[in-house]
Amino acid sequence: MIRLGLCCIFKEEPIKFRIVTAKRLNSYEQQEHLMILGKLCLHNAQTLKIALQYCANNGIGDFRILSQINPLRTHPDVGYTLQDLPQFAEIIQTYKECRNFNIKQNIRTSFHPDQFIVLSTPHPIVLQSSLAELTYQAEIAELIGSDVINVHGGGVYGNKKEALSRLSKEIEKLPEKIRTRLTLENDDRSYTPEDLIPVCKEHEIPLVYDVHHHRCLPDKLSVEKATDLAMQTWNREPLFHLSSPRDGWNKPNPQFHHDFININDFPNYWKSLDLTVEVEAKYKEIAIKKLRSELITQGVQVR
Repeated sequence: MIRLGLCCIFKEEPIKFRIVTAKRLNSYEQQEHLMILGKLCLHNAQTLKIALQYCANNGIGDFRILSQINPLRTHPDVGYTLQDLPQFAEIIQTYKECRNFNIKQNIRTSFHPDQFIVLSTPHPIVLQSSLAELTYQAEIAELIGSDVINVHGGGVYGNKKEALSRLSKEIEKLPEKIRTRLTLENDDRSYTPEDLIPVCKEHEIPLVYDVHHHRCLPDKLSVEKATDLAMQTWNREPLFHLSSPRDGWNKPNPQFHHDFININDFPNYWKSLDLTVEVEAKYKEIAIKKLRSELITQGVQVR
């Protein structure tokens, strides 16, 4: 059975998460800017409840949570902890309500940190900020009950073998709170499934198989074989990514995402699997509604 996932924001629904810039916060005194951040974090926690309710009402079984649900949480100049915020208790309570709702409604949640989160980096400052961001997201993931914090392999820095070795070493050192949720994803520029599956197997880290990325950056594996190998890395329901090229497969830059999913891009091999498929399409909930209808028409079971 396929569980479709919505990524972070909505296209047409009036469900809006809020962010703020460090420049704006720096124009206020410390206590005032903590009050602003607290209001934003509480608003976003409450908005998450509304988003999850929408998912439950519309046959969407997974929601990827916006990385900046706590805006600027690890920013070097205006970063903070939840305990610093005047609304701390209410924020925590709202997250716990989200967790209880997810359990009751069988809604899965995940995180996908921004591209600047790189564990294979040779640069200590980049690594330090990456670990701080993963620690923050693991904190929220634990409160909400999210089981996936997904990252890419990062750059190759002129030597893919050495970069993968650094990645492995950093995974080994991660705290359990992060490591038990960490997943790796193949990308469309540097790391194929074939590159990452050995790392995943060695460290018991699941692979989030992105079939669009694999089609843009192929290796010796077929979609079917990559799917099988990726599924073997999971000790829970596998989570994969799906998108379609903006201008089709025969045009330049097929890595750019389309507004919708072309049903022909949904691998036939996936249709009989128990699988979470996060839909990376620009029309968000509208694209999922269309894809869901098309899958059901084909006889695919969608939860």
